[in-house]
Amino acid sequence: MNAPKDRRRTARILVMAGLIALILSALLASAVFAEEPIRGRWFLELPVVGGEVELTLNRRSGKHGHWNSSFDLPVAQLKGFSPPSSGADVPVHFELARDAGTLVFDGHANATGGSGRFLFTADRGFAAELAGKGYGSLPEEKLYAMAVHDVSRAFQRELAELGYARLSIDDLIAMRIHGATPEFIRAMKSLGYERLSADDLVSMRIHGATPEFIRELMALGYTEVPADDLVSMRIHGVTADFIRQLAELGYRGVPVEKLVSMRIHNVTIDYVRRIKARDPEVSPDELVNKRIHSHR
Repeated sequence: MNAPKDRRRTARILVMAGLIALILSALLASAVFAEEPIRGRWFLELPVVGGEVELTLNRRSGKHGHWNSSFDLPVAQLKGFSPPSSGADVPVHFELARDAGTLVFDGHANATGGSGRFLFTADRGFAAELAGKGYGSLPEEKLYAMAVHDVSRAFQRELAELGYARLSIDDLIAMRIHGATPEFIRAMKSLGYERLSADDLVSMRIHGATPEFIRELMALGYTEVPADDLVSMRIHGVTADFIRQLAELGYRGVPVEKLVSMRIHNVTIDYVRRIKARDPEVSPDELVNKRIHSHR
């Protein structure tokens, strides 16, 4: 007999629960903007070279954190900034607008450079878009890093088109910092590296496993070398020239892991020549073993 009342009561509870969830979601989405504003100092190196200037941002985060970033950017991106032509300091006010937010700069500058203070304001629309994509409510620190390193909508869109649609914010920032750009990804794909992870791409950029290096290896017969091995070769100095000189000494097609081992243990070309002069049949493994045990 009370079934209709129970159903209405249940419906009211569900509606209230939905409203509470919406309110909490809105509060979380706006929490980032209730944080302390991000402020810091800026330094600008002048004169303009090739249309670009070097900008350094310096700020403290918390009691002991220290955040510093230097990068070149087109001077045209600094809205309102005109490079001074004399050595006398003049007041300056300019902005750097990025999708994630805007940095406003105030200070003084002359023909050799400038300095002052900046204030960062996050972009509400951008933050809401990220929340809608499942990133939740990002702290202002993340939005600041995305603005500084220009993790833009266009950058994210291009990555998504290349198969990188659900990267973490940290991965996106790291890729921008280290130059794992869509152009780099396309170059890797053209060489057969179709499914590299964000970590692989960043590591390759950090250590110089470039398309040019891969092409050099391919020309020497080293095809389809895994990304980890490419990075290891770069870290330990296995260059195309080292491989070519080994081949001239009779060591052709030495496996990558043996090449890396030779470099780790300082098996130089000069060392190979000296040992080979006494033992023409010495193998790569024996060269490493002799070096480890200090045979000269």
